[in-house]
Amino acid sequence: MSKLDKDQVIAAFTAAYTAVNGKAPVIEAKGGWYSVDGGKNMRLADLDTLIAELGSSTPAKETKAVVEKPKKAAKAPAKKKVRKSDFSVKKFWAEKILEQNINSKLPR
Repeated sequence: MSKLDKDQVIAAFTAAYTAVNGKAPVIEAKGGWYSVDGGKNMRLADLDTLIAELGSSTPAKETKAVVEKPKKAAKAPAKKKVRKSDFSVKKFWAEKILEQNINSKLPR
């Protein structure tokens, strides 16, 4: 892993962002995390990869979509698979106890 120079990456990102959007981004740094225009927090390496994405796309709408994409991804909760079944531990043990001894009483 190569060491990234914070000042160089931020300067390059600012230049690429300004070229595409026509205005300078507002970059907030806090504890090694960077937020661009109040968006999702990302590491310096993520900003470095966004430089290449900003350089490859020319329309401003595409760049905004790239920056807003992590925002939408962060907001969308992951759906859990819910499996409904009739299995019950309480019912299982009740049947097992009755199979072993018919005269047994079930626990409370």
